[in-house]
Amino acid sequence: MRIGVDIMGGDFAPEAVALGAILAHAELPSDVTLVLIGDSNKAKAVMQENNFNPENVEFVHTEEVIGMGEHPAKAFSQKPKASISLGFHMLAKKQLDGFTSAGNTGAMLVGAMFSVKAIPGIIRPCITAPIPKPNGKHTILLDVGLNPDSKPDVLYQYGVIGSLFAESVYGIKNPKVGLLNIGSEAEKGNLAAKATHEAMLGTKDFNFIGNVEGSDIFDEKVDVIVCDGFVGNVVLKQAEAFYKVIKKQGIKDEFFDRFNFEHQGGTPVLGVNGNVVIGHGISNDVAIKNMILHTKEVIDAKLPDRLKKYFN
Repeated sequence: MRIGVDIMGGDFAPEAVALGAILAHAELPSDVTLVLIGDSNKAKAVMQENNFNPENVEFVHTEEVIGMGEHPAKAFSQKPKASISLGFHMLAKKQLDGFTSAGNTGAMLVGAMFSVKAIPGIIRPCITAPIPKPNGKHTILLDVGLNPDSKPDVLYQYGVIGSLFAESVYGIKNPKVGLLNIGSEAEKGNLAAKATHEAMLGTKDFNFIGNVEGSDIFDEKVDVIVCDGFVGNVVLKQAEAFYKVIKKQGIKDEFFDRFNFEHQGGTPVLGVNGNVVIGHGISNDVAIKNMILHTKEVIDAKLPDRLKKYFN
């Protein structure tokens, strides 16, 4: 297995990425090769300062970078030798099994859509987030920002994608899928929610349990929650903000500590012909490590193959 990692991605790159790669290398099996893409000279210097042999990983050298503030599509097309561009080129050519970066999110999404492309039959790829539950498990929330406006047919597909993701990556058998709404009754919600509920009702494509509310997110009654990217992003950011409040108040609790984004590392782009994981721009070395480890989990799940099989 070969995992491509963007050395230049993130607010604290390349130092944080190099250190994160060192931490990940210590936990990865011997058959996994890390391919670091970016300024190899800077990354090697950090590794040597930390008594790590750079020969333990591979490097693809480039000094060109897509900055965090650059226009995603324009930068991706005008900078073919940038670290993100090279990573997607290698992924499309099957030289990598997965590619991950904490860099420009827009450029990562552009690369996913135009390099490896969407799986035929999928209307809109999406991104997801695991919301911790008190029982130690997660609620899979999707979409969390890729598509702010989603029609019922797109939301229906999220039910399929989320169900396969929960089963293959998190090992949840026959995951319970709920539609996020303002009430549990079928007639509740806006026009899109009502139409989506009608489409999902009685489906055999996934285990639909009906409408769920915001208060159900941490409940064992549901494993996957479907919503549009606008709502999903608000829910996710609220959860992250709640963790910050708890931390500022000096409250130490094992459950709330799991809301720290460092533990998740990154989120995969679901519905494309490749394994792509996007990390948080403020990722430190621990977050980078977990981003890389999660990329391995996503690769092992073979989700693109399962989605292709279903939608074909």
